[in-house]
Amino acid sequence: MSAPLRSTPLVAPGHTRPITHLSFSPIQEDGTFLLVSSCKDGNPMLREWTGDWIGTFLGHKGAVWSTKLSLDSSRAASGSADFTAKIWDTYSGNVLHSFPHNHIVRSVALSPQASHLLTGGQEKKVRIFDLNRPDAEPDFLFDNGPFSHDGTIKSVVWVGDHTGVTAGDDGKVKWWDLRSRELTKTITFPDPITSMELSLQTQRLVLTSGKTVEFIPALPHTGHNTHSLTLRYAPSSASIHPILQDRFVTGSMTDEWVRVHGINGEERDVLKGHHGPVHCVEFSPDGEMYASGSEDGTIRLWQTTPGKTYGLWQGASPNGN
Repeated sequence: MSAPLRSTPLVAPGHTRPITHLSFSPIQEDGTFLLVSSCKDGNPMLREWTGDWIGTFLGHKGAVWSTKLSLDSSRAASGSADFTAKIWDTYSGNVLHSFPHNHIVRSVALSPQASHLLTGGQEKKVRIFDLNRPDAEPDFLFDNGPFSHDGTIKSVVWVGDHTGVTAGDDGKVKWWDLRSRELTKTITFPDPITSMELSLQTQRLVLTSGKTVEFIPALPHTGHNTHSLTLRYAPSSASIHPILQDRFVTGSMTDEWVRVHGINGEERDVLKGHHGPVHCVEFSPDGEMYASGSEDGTIRLWQTTPGKTYGLWQGASPNGN
């Protein structure tokens, strides 16, 4: 028998500092999708599904911690250490709006229609901006006091039409009704939340905290169960296969490897190539690859099925064997 094919990553260069966040768009009408990367160099980059560079969003004056695309990919939102969140036109690369904050913005989320923006960060406050009234003051989500969380807010996501979910260094994950601006549910973990992403296709939140990975229903009371795993190491980020849902990938702050785990936690593969800790990982919406971003300033794209012809990868044979 021949040895199994090893995944040879495609390297996406261009950034000059550590990568802080990666986010894919949904699959678009033409069957393609986009990837947007955040970086401490302050210049988020937009790429084709192949990894090819499209453009760079220029305007932030500090590290960018989070960038996400609207569902139709026409808009991007970014949050930065320059104390602003910005909305961008992805076709022209122009800034449409810039929203000042009083401290570092760590995470942003756009509503499904790209009509509103959710932000959170080191102020411990969650804001909602109405993009149809960009000059209006934002609304705040408060939890029994002047703050939304008792620590830095690491992640905000927008679920469905009117639910916001926020996670912080205080170990809490909070669900908010964005119509009434009221807190509806809180889950508390013993360790700070290090990452939380919405898996749109599986309608789960994938979060990391300490050495655990949690797969939580994005909307409570939907019948899904929470799936919790404890790993041998502390993951920096995790992403579930959007279609098969039988595996997830992780990055780690303690080594330079990307790991593939079965959904029950068994380690399936260890992928070496980065030259620094891996801060963020994300599956593509078709499940054919996943992206990793590292302290080394590079993005690497890895095939889910090595040897298959896909994108810029030329397969071992025409049938993908």
